[in-house]
Amino acid sequence: MDTSSFSVLASYYPQAFPSLWTELDSVAVNGTLTSVREVLNELKSSSRAEFLQTWAESHRSIFAVPDDNETVAVQEILAIPHFQSVISAKAMMRGSPVADPFIVANAMVHDAVVITEESYRENAAKIPNICEHFDVQCNNLEWFMIQQGWSF
Repeated sequence: MDTSSFSVLASYYPQAFPSLWTELDSVAVNGTLTSVREVLNELKSSSRAEFLQTWAESHRSIFAVPDDNETVAVQEILAIPHFQSVISAKAMMRGSPVADPFIVANAMVHDAVVITEESYRENAAKIPNICEHFDVQCNNLEWFMIQQGWSF
């Protein structure tokens, strides 16, 4: 799951939507929901809702450190000049976390579906474009919830 999808979840306060967070806890614990360390870093370095940061810290195990195969996949992604722009000059200069290539690499290696709120745009260097290039399934949070059979 990408940072953008976690950002959507930040709109659903746990005290107002407890069943959503119970379900989210469940898929985090059972391994259905995974992400990458860089997403955790993006969540921590931004002004996201404090409860979301707390939730992420308490589910730190879902935010995987890239293994060797994922590192090779990140290199494959960034070897394509067009996809190098996924890392902005501003992020490079500030040393800001950039999760996008790690998200796609994780899905490539583990045959997973990328969940993001980014939209495919012709000739863009966005997650859906990278996924399409590498034949990785990509969808959004609503799709994920429907696949889980959630109804609130």
